[in-house]
Amino acid sequence: MSILKRSKWLLISVLALLTSVSFFSYRFYHKDVRALEDFTASYDKYDHAIGDETTVGGIRLCWCPPGKFIMGSPPGEPERRPGEDQVEVTLTSGFWMAKFEATQGQWKTAMAQLPGKLTAELPEGDDFPVGNVNFAEAEAFCRRLTELGRRSGEIPEGWEFRLPTEAQWEYACRAGTTTATSFGDKLSSKQANFKGKPYNGAKPGPSLNRAAKVGSYPANAWGLHDMHGNTFEWCRDWYHLRLPGGSDPDLYAAKESASRNEDGGVSRVRRGGCWADDGWACRSAFRLRFEPGRRYDHIGFRVVVVRS
Repeated sequence: MSILKRSKWLLISVLALLTSVSFFSYRFYHKDVRALEDFTASYDKYDHAIGDETTVGGIRLCWCPPGKFIMGSPPGEPERRPGEDQVEVTLTSGFWMAKFEATQGQWKTAMAQLPGKLTAELPEGDDFPVGNVNFAEAEAFCRRLTELGRRSGEIPEGWEFRLPTEAQWEYACRAGTTTATSFGDKLSSKQANFKGKPYNGAKPGPSLNRAAKVGSYPANAWGLHDMHGNTFEWCRDWYHLRLPGGSDPDLYAAKESASRNEDGGVSRVRRGGCWADDGWACRSAFRLRFEPGRRYDHIGFRVVVVRS
């Protein structure tokens, strides 16, 4: 074969190879783009069924639709406490809430070392809730999940993991109910992990006197477990004695107007009750304050995925 023919053959082979590479690169690039666009559309659409599930970064999430609800408790609710006066809240956007409290296994995957020590009441185990975590550490976990999710393509730009607002938390806890708990106006320790007296005459069940593995008790109507009992859960709001009403209330930055503690400091909100409480403290409307720098083995959190 002459040098000219060999050169011509080599040129044709190179062009064919480049065309092939370009074709496959185009195909796979656009496949990835379409996949991300489909995922974004799935996050954006508002026709999800209540309780639809998705998984991001190993976190199982349930869809909570936009809507209106009455936050707080009515005057006649047994065992109601100050700071529960009712307000109307409108949530204009749906959001994804973690099906379970954040677990030790999820924390170790994202952050490596647990934030605080384990105790006899907070046993070690990947399926047990993470506890002994302060507010800043819970926020750092959310930021890390967002970073990992964007890096892997599991979560689109414009969405993020964070702690729920107090309004989002109670809305998801109630799951469309107006009763004292998402299971009705009574609460048994067969329905939630708490110790001591069941709420409002419910039948007693086991009192573990410790944390349980997440998901050990029934879910509410939106598929969320342990919204009552097991561990308290951080919310992102600064604690105000009066509940925030109106449209999309978010008191994350409202430190100056926050209610003062006896020592003059301010606190974030915690919700849900825990294994160390009686049943009344696990009501949907019950709320407590806690200084953001402190930690306790019975205080954990759950995440939401929302528009940033």
